[in-house]
Amino acid sequence: MNKYDLDGKVVVITGGAGGIGRAIASLLLGSNARVSLWDVADEALEAAARDLSRISAGAVRQHKVDVTDDAAIARAVAADRSSFGRIDALINNAGILGEVKPIWEIDPRNLRQVIETNLIGAFLCTRAVLPLMRAQRRQPHRGHIVNVASIQGKEGMPHAAAYSASKAGLMALTKSVAKEVAGEHIFVNCITPAAAETAMAQLITPERRAEIVGRIPIGRFVTVEEIAQMVAWLVSDECSFSTGAIFDLSGGRATY
Repeated sequence: MNKYDLDGKVVVITGGAGGIGRAIASLLLGSNARVSLWDVADEALEAAARDLSRISAGAVRQHKVDVTDDAAIARAVAADRSSFGRIDALINNAGILGEVKPIWEIDPRNLRQVIETNLIGAFLCTRAVLPLMRAQRRQPHRGHIVNVASIQGKEGMPHAAAYSASKAGLMALTKSVAKEVAGEHIFVNCITPAAAETAMAQLITPERRAEIVGRIPIGRFVTVEEIAQMVAWLVSDECSFSTGAIFDLSGGRATY
């Protein structure tokens, strides 16, 4: 895989124990970054940190964090600042799918849970990390934020109203925050992958999978390694002018 010069950069990855989070962490560690994995799943978090530490001993931290919990986020930010001295990048990757049903069958409590995790969680993490980024010295930038949305946020998807709405909101959040901090050399961007080969993909039926693949001209799901490659560039020094942008990984599904 292609690598970037991320020597010494500190990157926080929410949902760090999942397939996308681990793939991102693996590539960044291989590019000499230091990573902090935030996740709510204890056992998966332990396993991810243990496996990733084999790539770069001493460069991995882990924190149990519910991204909807302000206090847990504040503790993790403080711990990472104590350990590393700064945070160069935040990857808002934590997310849940929610119920796959027509809207009239979706429990409103489930919709609120999806919005809380996918959108408000990213808002809270961004809000907590930005004061540190704004105060730290440029190296050559003060920080990068990458929000992991979904192509469903652009196009919508039948039987996924809550998920699609949460990801559309995440794209709007990206554009607003990017404009607020652009003058401070903090870059905020968003990626919109098509369906990826992750544990979340195992929750859908074969019929649903076939329906999704049928919408992707390349004819397959995106790999977590392909997602990691785009994220690596977005947190690198080479990403020096793009901000407030939405980068597709859709296999041709969305060409706008």
